[in-house]
Amino acid sequence: MKARWAIVPLCLVSTAAFAADEVWRFDNLRRIGGAAVEVLGEPRVQRGPNGRALRFDGEDDSVLIHGRPLVGTKQFTAEVVFHPEGGPFEQRFMHIAETDPATGLDTRPRPQGGDPNARMMFEIRVDGDSWYLDTFISSKAGGKALILPGRRHALGRWHAVAQSYDGTTYRSYVDGELEGEAAVGYVPHGPGRVRVGARMNQVNHFRGSVAVARFTDRALPPERLLRARN
Repeated sequence: MKARWAIVPLCLVSTAAFAADEVWRFDNLRRIGGAAVEVLGEPRVQRGPNGRALRFDGEDDSVLIHGRPLVGTKQFTAEVVFHPEGGPFEQRFMHIAETDPATGLDTRPRPQGGDPNARMMFEIRVDGDSWYLDTFISSKAGGKALILPGRRHALGRWHAVAQSYDGTTYRSYVDGELEGEAAVGYVPHGPGRVRVGARMNQVNHFRGSVAVARFTDRALPPERLLRARN
């Protein structure tokens, strides 16, 4: 069996037993995850303890990636290493959308009464000098949010967040620790695009940096999840 590559944590090691499907590094503004990038505002490439990262100003910066991971997978783990800096209460830092084949849209321009597109969301809520995670999954089987205001984390530090689905249970993690879980139905997503730094319709901008994301076609146990360096 040919060896492949995984990140454990943020250090490349060869392993035949564990293979990451896709690792995206946010180290440039041209191509991410092998797909073309469309830039809005002026996100900047900067160096940090987790390698190069894209920094977003929380006002009008974002990148649109013309492709997406986890197409057709019945299980998944999606992970992001990021550095939140504060700012507005509601912030979306990664929106993974399924494109509606009928309209060609990734989201409604101004969602009212909910967004019909299947999607995976990474969001935070900022409160004073801390933040808490909000993840959301939706598909033709319905949707579910995992948000726990009592689980607070420090701003101004690097963190690794994750969401996973094992075929029956949807889970969220911060720095390898379980945040929330719930039983939910899920229908695999079709092709689409990813916006980083804001919601797909360019609202709820994120203030901070994103260094790396990893997407795996199965639910990983906590000990296999990424960890961030500070």
